[in-house]
Order: sequence, then C-alpha cells, then structure tokens
Amino acid sequence: MKRRILLALGLTAAIAPLDLLGYPAQAQKAKERHKAGKALSVRWLGHTCFLFSSPEATILVNPFKPSGCTAGYRKPSVGSDLVLLSSRLLDEGSLEVVPGNPKVLYEPGIYKVDNLKFQGVRTFHDQKQGLRYGVNVAWSWQQAGIKIVNLGGIASPLTAEQKILLGTPDILLLPVGGGEKAYGPEAAKQAVSDLNPRIVIPTHFRTQAADETCTLVGVEDFIKLFPAGVVEIYGSDQASFVANTIPKEGTIVRVFTYRGYGSDLKEAPKKKATRKPKS
Repeated sequence: MKRRILLALGLTAAIAPLDLLGYPAQAQKAKERHKAGKALSVRWLGHTCFLFSSPEATILVNPFKPSGCTAGYRKPSVGSDLVLLSSRLLDEGSLEVVPGNPKVLYEPGIYKVDNLKFQGVRTFHDQKQGLRYGVNVAWSWQQAGIKIVNLGGIASPLTAEQKILLGTPDILLLPVGGGEKAYGPEAAKQAVSDLNPRIVIPTHFRTQAADETCTLVGVEDFIKLFPAGVVEIYGSDQASFVANTIPKEGTIVRVFTYRGYGSDLKEAPKKKATRKPKS
C-alpha cells in the first residue's frame, strides 16, 4: 500500500477528517482518545527522532536510517498515526524504516490532522541559505495541552518572522552537536534565548551510537552553558509531561539517555570486540 504524503498547498493545507476520507471508525476512536486523558509521553529514539504519545495521537518525528552519527542506534521502526519530517536527508527523513501507512507531513505550511493543528516553519539546514543541504522544517504543534517545537536539523539563526511563527514553546527540541547541518552549542543557546521555552531537550549530538566519521560534539558542550541547577539528566529515554505541571517561567534543560547506554556526558569509549566467557 502506498504511503500517503500530505503536501502544502500554498501557505495553508487543511487535511480532511478521517470520517470524510471513509474511515469513520478511526475518526471516532481519535475523538474518544482526545477526551480520555492529558498526559504526554516523550520517547527519544536517537538523534532528532522522538515519539510523542497522548490520547489524541502518536506522532513520530524525524525517523532515520542508521549510519555515521546514528550508526549504533536501532532503526526507529515504531508505529504512529502521523510522521513529521524536517527534511528528506537520511538522518531525519527515512520513511523506509517506518512500519504501516501513517500520514506524513514534510513541507512548510499549516495543517490540521484529525483534531491537531501543525505549523511547519521553513528554515535552512546550513549557513548558506540552504544552498548545500536545503530547507529544514521546524515543527510546532500542541498535544495534550502542551506546546511543542521541534527545530529538527536547523543550522541558520532564527529570523524575526520565524520567532513569531514558532512562539514560546512549553517543550523545545533543538540540535546542539554542531557539524555542517545543525546548531552547535552556542547557536543552540541563542535559540533558547530567542524562544524562551519552559523545557529544553537537546538533540543531534554525539553519543556512543556514532562511528568514526561523526563530527558532532557531545551534549556536555551545550549544557555547560547553563547553570547546573537548571540541568536534569534522565537515566531513561522516555518521560511523561502534564500541562499543568510545566513551569510557568524559567527554563529547564532535560537530557535523555538512550536506552541501553549509560550517560552520554563523557567521551564514548571505542568499541572493542568481546568474547563470551567459556561455560
């Protein structure tokens, strides 16, 4: 079955409700889930890939094909209702690893999918007006009453218009590891100042998943730019958030740990072949 790709029509694209597309059972199920509860589960699947789950929907952002800086991650082959892509580069736009037939958004614009509204904001994936790596789409939406902004693989400074479109997020996910295609620590810190989010989740940094070709720096170069009291290191790749418990002011930096690894705050040791002990 061919995966449905949703394209922007001009500046605005409205996606028809599922019941108008001939799926009344799914539409009713979505409405029931919308009423059921308000917790948002956020799971890090590596690099800039996250799974956002709530009663309204399950949304997968930036699935990748393991290679280079993502070589040691598992394929993010998880089911979802919707996939958001920041670009079609393999480290954040690989649909071949995604099972099923979810809806997909990958162009800038305004969309309504079921009961959720999404804003895709056009930015650049390099410092040369997109001439080398093209356009990056920063995604903004509200889920479980929480405003989320995922900047994807942005590399260019935010313009005044982009700041207005993205607004002030409750949760901001942004790249911090540098390289040619994304923010380094200092540029990421400036984006935090520009958007003034309540919670910051760093992405796109060097971890034990990387092979020798990866040029990213570790997350510690970013978090050292903040007072120690606002940085929290999760020993997990997943956390739950409830809208009324998110701080109303100030910024907290929360670093996830990829499942199966220890902390990625230190230089990763080189992988060595191991032998199983004899029984």
